[in-house]
Amino acid sequence: MRSTASPAALASPAGVGTWGGLGLALLSAAAFATSGTFAKPLLASGWSPAAAVIVRLGVAALILAVPAAVALRGRWGLLQERWRPIVLYGLFGGAMVQVAYFNAIRYIDIGIALLVEYLGVIWVVLWGWARTRRRPATLTLLGMLVAIAGLAVVLNPGDLAGVDPRGLAWACLAAFGMAVYFITSAETPGIPPVAFVSAGLGVGAVALTVAGLVGLMPLTASTADVVAFGGTWPWWLPLVELGLVAAALAYLLGFVAARSLGSTVASFVGLTEVVFAVAWAWLLLAELPTPVQLVGGVILLLGVAAVQAGTARPLPAENTLSRRGLRIGPPRTEGEAAED
Repeated sequence: MRSTASPAALASPAGVGTWGGLGLALLSAAAFATSGTFAKPLLASGWSPAAAVIVRLGVAALILAVPAAVALRGRWGLLQERWRPIVLYGLFGGAMVQVAYFNAIRYIDIGIALLVEYLGVIWVVLWGWARTRRRPATLTLLGMLVAIAGLAVVLNPGDLAGVDPRGLAWACLAAFGMAVYFITSAETPGIPPVAFVSAGLGVGAVALTVAGLVGLMPLTASTADVVAFGGTWPWWLPLVELGLVAAALAYLLGFVAARSLGSTVASFVGLTEVVFAVAWAWLLLAELPTPVQLVGGVILLLGVAAVQAGTARPLPAENTLSRRGLRIGPPRTEGEAAED
């Protein structure tokens, strides 16, 4: 799927459109999916999860700082006005998701950790339901079940009996952070995306640094070469990829996509990160996906399509009166209503 977004659209996502938003969401998921492939050899070389995440978020924040300053054009007060969602985005959508996931896989299998983490999309739907006081469409709910079923098939978590509760607790924290990431991305208008993302990731990096310095989590790093992709590479190479592709690009595209699609649809399109992770493992690590994983990927995509179709259905005409006054124009979709 080809995105129709231009560089200007990254500053004003209103012009992206639905198909452009879907394209950006898929690109974001593909970029996020590279993180495991590049982080695994880095962690094996002696880096602690927190240290790797600090560099990842810090590099991304610095990369986006210059275009953020250009996009703001001196309107620095916007950062002060939006400081609450920026802090939430950085602490939960940036720092918590990554650190919690890395800690979860210390105690439980990667498949189980991912399955629990991606259940955070349910929190997104429940948030929209509570906020608008309107039950999601039947097709949306059905799409949720189908997408999660496809996710379970792809990951093949196996028997959940006897798993370490510490791992499940960390994975639940990651799920909560993921939900906050999609909600704050979709419901924070009035500020250029690149400025919001740069500030948010900077907050996450600073918060983790403080937590490490006061002893809340270990901070260890290494300059030893990393072994990956059938060769030996300098230690900084995976860090550059994690900061540039898996953080700066992934977070920025995901933010714009969430504004365009709404938090519900964006979060379910984000489930395709699992499919892309399998694809990257195939291309870079020669880990071939099984036929069952391919079937699960198709099921997941069908569920995502159902969520998109259900969320985009028009609201009844009598509900097109805005809470802020009479609305003139075509009926809103369910996704647009969730943004009010």
